[in-house]
Amino acid sequence: MANIIKALDLDELASGDSPIHNLEGRIKLISTILIIVYCVFASNLIVPIVLEIYLLIVLYLSKVSFANAFKRILLLLPFGIFIIIFQPFIHPGTVLWRYSWLTITDVGLNFGILLLARLIVTLTAVVVLSSTSPINQVVSSLRKLKMPKDFAMILSIMVRFLFVFTDELEIIRKSQKSRNFNIHSKLTPYKWRLRQVGYTIAIMFLKSYEQGERTYQSMISRGYNENSNLFNEKEKLERNDYIYIISLIIILIILTIIIFVFPEKLGYLGKSLALK
Repeated sequence: MANIIKALDLDELASGDSPIHNLEGRIKLISTILIIVYCVFASNLIVPIVLEIYLLIVLYLSKVSFANAFKRILLLLPFGIFIIIFQPFIHPGTVLWRYSWLTITDVGLNFGILLLARLIVTLTAVVVLSSTSPINQVVSSLRKLKMPKDFAMILSIMVRFLFVFTDELEIIRKSQKSRNFNIHSKLTPYKWRLRQVGYTIAIMFLKSYEQGERTYQSMISRGYNENSNLFNEKEKLERNDYIYIISLIIILIILTIIIFVFPEKLGYLGKSLALK
C-alpha cells in the first residue's frame, strides 16, 4: 500500500509547472531514451559525466527537489551495485591488489567504474522523466510513438485501475480500522491476523475481477473490438520542445567529436574503459 501511495504522490509531483514539466511528452520520452542509449554504448568516462551534469541542470529547471531525487536514485542503486561490485575481481589484467586468491585488476576496476557511471546516469534520467511526466502522459506518448495498440490498451487500463485499486484498498483499510483491526497488534493471535490479511487480498482480487468485467462490458457496449483504434489527442510541438531536443542532440554531437578528435587531451576521462 505504501508503495502505491508513493507512486500516486510521485504522479502528483510530476504534474507540476515548470519549463520541463510543460514540454511535450514525446520529447521528454525520446530524450530520455536517447540519453540512456548513448550513455550505455559509450566507453569513455567523459560521456556519463557530461550527461549527468546535463540531467542535473534539467532537474534544477524542473524545480524538483534534489534531495528527493537523490533519495530515489539511492533506493534504485542497489539493483545494479550487486553486479558492479564483482567486476574488479573477475576480469584479467594488471593486478592492483591481491589478498589470497582475491585480486583486483586495472581492467576490472575501470570497467566497474564505467558501469557505475552508466547506472547513475540511467537512473537519473528515469527519475527526471518520472518526476516531470505524469503516468498518463507517458502512456499517451508511447501511443503517439506508434506503440502496439494492445500494449497501449493494457498500459492505459493499468494506469486507470491503479487509482481505482488504491481507493478500494483504502476503503477496506478504513473499515478494518473502524473495527479496531491492527495487523501489528500483539493482542490477537498471529495466525488470525494472517488470515484477515488473506481475506483482504481475496476481497481485492474479487473486486478487481468484478471491475474488470464491468469495464470490459462497458467497452463492448461502446463498440470496442480487437480492430478498434485508440484515440490520441494531437499536440503540436512548441518552440521550447524543439530547443530542448536540439540542445541535447548538439551536446551529443559535440561529445562525439571531442572523443574522436581530442581523446589524448581528456586523459583518463577520454580513455576507453570498456572490455575489449
